[in-house]
Amino acid sequence: MKKISLLFIAFFLCNACMAQLPTIENNGLVLSKPVVFETGTAVLKPESDEALLSVKAFLQAKEYVSLLRIEGHVASDGNESDNQSLTQKRAMAVCKWLIKNGIDCKRLLAVGFGSNKPVADNSSPGGKALNNRIEFKIAELRGHAIGGMPVDGGGKVAGDCCN
Repeated sequence: MKKISLLFIAFFLCNACMAQLPTIENNGLVLSKPVVFETGTAVLKPESDEALLSVKAFLQAKEYVSLLRIEGHVASDGNESDNQSLTQKRAMAVCKWLIKNGIDCKRLLAVGFGSNKPVADNSSPGGKALNNRIEFKIAELRGHAIGGMPVDGGGKVAGDCCN
């Protein structure tokens, strides 16, 4: 009986161990599910947990990734100042989720891009949905910046993830 209960506890403590590790393309993580928010806010929806658990598992498995940039992006609706602010808040919300779930804050950088880096046409609902996204980019390996760019990737840092 005691062995079963310990195994049961270990299973629940290791839910991130069961998460599928993302693949890497162009220094970015490719997740099987998106990170999603309540419309117009930085409030994470519960269905984001699966994606965020896979990011957590990735960082736990790849300790040589010393800095992961969390990038917030939105469609071009509204004014750019509000869009910029929203992307920074969303990136920071993801950062805080990862910290709350055991990732060292020093390994995370939250950055907002507003609507400056669309991946689809903003004139259709489908395109807007693709532009409203969180991306994860490997910014440093073993303390050294990669990709020939600053670690912020040209976005606006949302603040210190450790505060």
